[in-house]
Formats: sequence, structure tokens, C-alpha cells
Amino acid sequence: MSDQPTRNAAVTDGPLADVRVVDLTQMLAGPYATMLLADLGADVVKVEPPRGDMTRDNQPHLTDDEAYGGYFHSVNRNKRSIIVDLKSETGRETFLDLVEDADIVIENFRTETMDRLDLSYERLSERNSGLVYASIRGFGDPRGGESPYADRPAFDLIAQAMGGIMSVTGTEEGGPTKVGPGVGDIFPATLAVVGVLSALRERDRTGEGQYVDVGMVDAVLSLSERIVHQHSFTGEVPGPQGNTHPLLFPFDRFETGDGYVVIAAPSADQWRALCDHMDRPDLAEEYAEKPERIEAADELREIVAEWTKRHTKDELFEMLAEDVPCGPVNNAGDIFDDEHFSAREMLAEVDHADTGETATIAGTPIKFPESNSGVERRAPFLGEHTEEILREQGYTADEIDDVLGASEQDADG
Repeated sequence: MSDQPTRNAAVTDGPLADVRVVDLTQMLAGPYATMLLADLGADVVKVEPPRGDMTRDNQPHLTDDEAYGGYFHSVNRNKRSIIVDLKSETGRETFLDLVEDADIVIENFRTETMDRLDLSYERLSERNSGLVYASIRGFGDPRGGESPYADRPAFDLIAQAMGGIMSVTGTEEGGPTKVGPGVGDIFPATLAVVGVLSALRERDRTGEGQYVDVGMVDAVLSLSERIVHQHSFTGEVPGPQGNTHPLLFPFDRFETGDGYVVIAAPSADQWRALCDHMDRPDLAEEYAEKPERIEAADELREIVAEWTKRHTKDELFEMLAEDVPCGPVNNAGDIFDDEHFSAREMLAEVDHADTGETATIAGTPIKFPESNSGVERRAPFLGEHTEEILREQGYTADEIDDVLGASEQDADG
């Protein structure tokens, strides 16, 4: 096989354009992590089983017979797909060849899945001592710390529940509520990227790779850090706060004439500015200190709400935003209409599957004024780049046929 495979970064000249990622992930947490790396220019080789990533069929779809839907497209853009059957000897050898030239391997299987395939971190690092290997599991990997729940499966919902974020989301009357987006997947994914990039930086100094272990439940607990110090310092068990904050006021959602805004004015200057806009300087004087505002929060909330209802959310945003932190509560339609998101390239339009249509997916929030990042390539068809990648690895035509034959045999079986 070739000593130096061709790098095929999705985002040309991106900051990670010389990084090769072998991506074994499925669902959301793992693919989101590798998506971030691909958006930053890494060559992400998505290794799929012969039947493909199970989320290819997930809704929504533009047509009934398309290659994949919006879910798969959103978090698998900028990647290349290769079919490798890890259960076959040919597939395992092909995978090991990919690993030899990789900088990073990321997987989100259950504990010991890779060990059973004889493709553990320890085995892979024998072939590539500089390899950075990251796993994202519900309760972490024993290599990073033993958990009594290590073998149990987890999804976003379980991570949100056990990591504490649900306990302070929603209202006391309605009970614990999950956060709308899959933060139990997405935040662990983001931390995994922080971990692998840190490990790459250490490899620059030592020449050695290492294992990066991220537990979904652990990540959500770190996201919910306030409940830990609050319980430690006060002995209280924080409960659902709705849209309020236990330690700040105003820090809340307020109804308007056509929707809602949020207003965050916890400092003395911000509170005074809000009172000036409301033509209520008396409130600024009477509740000049933060503890006074928190004590009178229920009364003051009604006064502010009565005032915000006389205005639209756009009026309030224009009126307040320069000296009082404020923003409209946007739905998806509002976001598509807001010039900020188009100006910041946060609504990326790409060709979609084999439908002949375009679709809009969320762009990357990480910007480099002097480099490149973003969405440049649609999500791949299943195995679209198998031959291309194997040729880059130095495989002959016969060797490529062997790999494809092994994969087709497993798919038919």
C-alpha cells in the first residue's frame, strides 16, 4: 500500500486539510463530531457496513426513493463513504490499512464492540503509534474510568435525563422536560472534537497518539454545571426554572404583541437602561441592587411583561438590543428570514441526494477569516468513494474487487 495516501479534504485549504479521520460512527453523536472535523477541512472517510448507516432512511425525505433524508444529510456532509465489512477478514485488513495512514479514528459503538472485532484501540495503535482514537459512549469507556453502567446503551434522551439537564428544564407544574435539540448527543460530540484536537497537539510534541474517552452522561453533567455547585454550596436540589434564572433578574422570556422575546438585564446598568426604555426610572431607584431585584422578581416580571405586550418582538429588539441584551424567540421560519443567518452562511444550500433538488442544512459556526471552513460537499451515497479511497491507498484493481466482493456477499446475506 502507498506510504502517503492522497488527502482529499472536503473543505480545501481548511485548517485540518492535512488530517485524515476514519469515521465508524452512526446516529447523531459520532457523526456530528466527524462533521465538525470535515467542516474544518479534515478528510473524513466514513466507513459504513454493507447495509449502510442506519440513519440513511431517517425522515424527513424530499422523495420516497431518495438515497438519504435530511437527518443523514445534515451531519454527514463533507464526508466520503467507503463500504467495509468489519466482520470479514478482508474487511478487517482493509480497515487496518486505512488506520495505518489515519490521524484519528472515532467510533460510538457499545463498549467492547471493537474488541470483539479484534480492532481495539490497543490493536490499532500497534499498527499506528501516532493514532488518536476517540469513543463516544453513553457512560464512557472503562479505559477512561470504570462505570457500573458501562455496558448499557444510551441515547440523547437518557443522557439528558441522567446528566441533570432535564431536572432544571421545563416548569414545576409540567415536570422535567428534555431540551428540544439533541444536546445529549451534540455536546458530547463537540467535547470529543476538543479532545481529539488536543491529543493531536500533544502528538506534535511527543509523536504518540492516545485514547480519548467521552461519556454522553458526563458531558451533559458538565453542561449542567450550575446544579452541581448550587447543590454543593446550598444543599438545595435545583428544580425546573421555566424561562427564569434562580440567581438573576431580569433573565426571562416575555410575551409581545406577536410572539416572545427574551430579556437579560441582570447588571445595574442594564436594569437602569431597561427601566429608562419603559419610562419607569422609579423602578431603577427602588430596586437598584441585584438581591432586591431577585427578591421582587415575581412582581417585577409582571410589570415588564405588561410593557412588552404593547410592542412587537422586532420593535423590542430594535429598541433594546444596543444597551439591554434582548432577542426575539425565533422559530425556523424566522431564522430563514433573518439576514444575520444568511450573512453568516449559517443556512447552507447543497445538492440533495439523487433528487435533482437542493436542500438547506445548518452551516458551521466556526469561522476563519484567513482560512476556510464550511459546507462544500453533499452527504455521500453509500459506498460512493470506495474505489477512489482504495486506489489512494495503493490497492490494485483485483484487490479492490476482493473488497467489493466481500462487502456485496455480506449485504446479500
